[in-house]
Amino acid sequence: MSRLLAILFAAFTLAACGSLPRDAFTASDLAAEAPKGLNDIRFNASDAEAGIRFAEAARTRRANQKTFDVLAISGGGSNGAYGAGVLVGWTKTGQRPEFDIVTGVSTGALTAPFAFLGPDWDRRLTEAYTSKAADKILEKRGIDLLFRPGFYDTKALRALVDKYVDAPMLYAIAMEHAKGRRLLIATTNLDTEETVIWDMGAIAARGDEASRKLFQDVLVASASIPGVFPPTLIEVEGAGRKLSEMHVDGGVTIPFFVAPESLLLWTAPKAGEARPGHITVLVNGKIGGAFGFTKGGTLSVVGRSWLTMSKALMRTHLTASAAFARRNGGSLVYAAIPDDAAVDTSGLDFSADNRRTLFDLGKRRAEMEIAWAQPAIPEAAPPVIAAPSSPPAASR
Repeated sequence: MSRLLAILFAAFTLAACGSLPRDAFTASDLAAEAPKGLNDIRFNASDAEAGIRFAEAARTRRANQKTFDVLAISGGGSNGAYGAGVLVGWTKTGQRPEFDIVTGVSTGALTAPFAFLGPDWDRRLTEAYTSKAADKILEKRGIDLLFRPGFYDTKALRALVDKYVDAPMLYAIAMEHAKGRRLLIATTNLDTEETVIWDMGAIAARGDEASRKLFQDVLVASASIPGVFPPTLIEVEGAGRKLSEMHVDGGVTIPFFVAPESLLLWTAPKAGEARPGHITVLVNGKIGGAFGFTKGGTLSVVGRSWLTMSKALMRTHLTASAAFARRNGGSLVYAAIPDDAAVDTSGLDFSADNRRTLFDLGKRRAEMEIAWAQPAIPEAAPPVIAAPSSPPAASR
């Protein structure tokens, strides 16, 4: 963690004058809904209509299906190798299900397309996280560091995404999308301070080169840690003019994505609404508190505070998501890196040895069927947070 803070501190110091060229615009230049050409492929997680959009996707799986199963994959940088290993090990047990909805945040966004397509893509998933292709993810920049934000370049990350997000992958995702399954990726729009949820199957279904580029841009944006990597500019059309939105790591606003904010406190009616069945969360990191002597320096204090905050947010989000599932007759389990595991979980150690160690750990735990745990939640939710019987406008 001290390494992460050192990198961020250096990034802020050295790249303070760095900037991406873009024309300024105001909130009034943006459309009330998603910009033209994007309103059918994305939504803001906090929008009132987000719950309806999400539930609609859940309902389309099968006409007689009353529940939907969700796989949510968190961020964590190089720790994504652990989640990839869990998926591959899960396949070996013969118990890995097909999920109706697969979501990804940050490094989880890079894993999610493979997870969505299922065990037949395990070989490529393994290669993506353990081969030499990922060795140069943290590729230091030259003199342009003074002119563009981010301590590291995204060239290696983009090359990795370009290698695996090819025409066959997009075609396969589009076919699953047509069946009613959904692949959703979260980014953070820095201009609006919103979590943006992208329907990647809808993007893939467009079937042209522009859609492939947008698909890749969304994955890179979701995995771009602010200060470490430059943000991704996504061109949109606002009020009669071209605009460039600035998107960064989805983990800035949400550790993982199970359902829109408007649904987490929702209770489905007894009949007529799709409801969650099994929710599985892959946490690419540790979540438990652990003793660690904190030195008095600024970086140590800030680093320890950031780590503590991140773990607390993850635990809170797990509890809220588990309560959402249980309240609606479903269940939630998660897999996380064991708190006592002697591995580098800074998220920035992309060395081949560390990635392989994390991958093998996840694979072994899944094969042994000891990877999964349930969050501890109260037997009954306090009355003060009781949810309405249906989400806003959901019965329309």
